Amino acid sequence: MPSVLLLGAGSDIAGSLARKYASTGYEIQLAARKVSRCQPLKQDIGIRYNVSCSLHEFDAAKPETHAAFFESLPVRPDITVSIFGYLGEQKIAESDWAECERILQVNYTGAVSILNVAANAYAAQGHGTIVGISSVAGERGRQSNYFYGSAKAGFTAYLSGLRNRLYPLGVHVLTVKPGFVATKMTENMALPPLVTAQPDAVATAIFEAVRKKKDVLYVKWMWRWIMFMIKCIPEGVFKKMKL
Repeated sequence: MPSVLLLGAGSDIAGSLARKYASTGYEIQLAARKVSRCQPLKQDIGIRYNVSCSLHEFDAAKPETHAAFFESLPVRPDITVSIFGYLGEQKIAESDWAECERILQVNYTGAVSILNVAANAYAAQGHGTIVGISSVAGERGRQSNYFYGSAKAGFTAYLSGLRNRLYPLGVHVLTVKPGFVATKMTENMALPPLVTAQPDAVATAIFEAVRKKKDVLYVKWMWRWIMFMIKCIPEGVFKKMKL
């Protein structure tokens, strides 16, 4: 039976992905820093879909534990999905290195660390799929979130290079740029409905993109063009904008 590992399983997107994959017969491995919070999801999946679902402690900020974590899984997952992220507080991070470091570590260093482990395992066996949830925020730095955006920019570049390395070895790497998503992380933000996706829609889009072996996924198609236009603004103009 195929299996999927969801890193950052406490998120809304992870919950939707878990149910989507479970509904198609995948065994589910839920990994999170506070994994006890995933117990209700584990029970729901077991009852609703009658597939195996296991819980695993995982901390993105502790890269020294990542290799042992991956090797300790009951079965090697066919698909590894990195969902975890930390938006953080831009204003605090500007003067507090601890907050800045956490944003960078969770969104870039931690993700690269665990996906390197998965990548090497998949390269050795000649098959596997890696999915990285990046962000459109990484396509151009803005004063409102440039720490988060810079980490996601690095993560997007990493996934591109990883895809280039692993394609000849039979390993699929998918970069996902969801845009705005209505989740717990964004519940206090006034998001424009037209360009905001729901977690279930994100999960379905990711599932189909993996099936079709796509390279890059913008969950809502308009984000590709929104970001294209933003990137076309001359720097002399862009630096004066309140973004």
